[in-house]
Amino acid sequence: MTQLRPTERAAPLPWTSYIPAVTGLAALVGAVVLLYVAQQQAAPAWKLIALALLAFTCEFVDSSLGMGYGTTLTPILLLLGYDLKLIVPVVLLSEFVTGLTAGGFHHVLGNANFKLRSRDSKVVAVLGGAGIFGALGAVGFLTWVPRYYAKLYFGLMITAMGVIILLRRNGRYRFSWAKLVGLGLISSFNKGMSGGGYGPLVVGGQVLSGCEAKAAVGCTSLAESFVCLVALIGFAVTGAFPVTALAIPIVLGALLSAPCAASMTRYLDSKVDLKQVVGFVVLLLGFLCLYKVFAG
Repeated sequence: MTQLRPTERAAPLPWTSYIPAVTGLAALVGAVVLLYVAQQQAAPAWKLIALALLAFTCEFVDSSLGMGYGTTLTPILLLLGYDLKLIVPVVLLSEFVTGLTAGGFHHVLGNANFKLRSRDSKVVAVLGGAGIFGALGAVGFLTWVPRYYAKLYFGLMITAMGVIILLRRNGRYRFSWAKLVGLGLISSFNKGMSGGGYGPLVVGGQVLSGCEAKAAVGCTSLAESFVCLVALIGFAVTGAFPVTALAIPIVLGALLSAPCAASMTRYLDSKVDLKQVVGFVVLLLGFLCLYKVFAG
């Protein structure tokens, strides 16, 4: 492999490489503003469009990078006044549907290989198996813990996710199936608890262990769908079901973005660190959620 001399520098990235990040952030800001205005003016039609656009944007980031859907969507909805126990089942339902869809497109486009007995299939099986225990534990925690402490945990967890996303690139670690089980347990608990916090741990752990980034994103998308299904079943047993008025626009918006996001993963330049942008956004959302908790 040809190496650059000390005096040589890599060619600067073309400005078009940053179009996905700029477009995604612009759509996210537009969706939040539109949703806020719709709520203030009691405009149901605009609210449905805003929710669909918000879900589309968050899922586009998630299926492209393996993180960012529930980690950003849940705190935004929480800050807009929706109750956490109302949000989580809807987010889980939408991620179950889009996770399966995105996983299929990642396989078709060559980002991951989910053929029987392939390494990627084994990774998904391990993450999914560990996720059963983590997700069910989270359902019990969210169902029985007082609302204040649930929101406090969520704010702290989202803030921690932002820090992890920003700092996880430092260092590399040897791949281990035992570590993968641990990642599956912790991240699935976060998923069942808040609808977010899964991708940052699972994708980051795989990449730091030497896995190819595209394969890590594809494996995370598919494994996450199984974790969401388990958590949904757990919520249903406790009598908590997704609210139709909130679920329909969010599921449709997220589902439409899955093929677009999988295509973006295939062509995404690894030098464009969109994860850092996501990290700063998640960290900011975490601070805002904690402020809202302590402000009453």
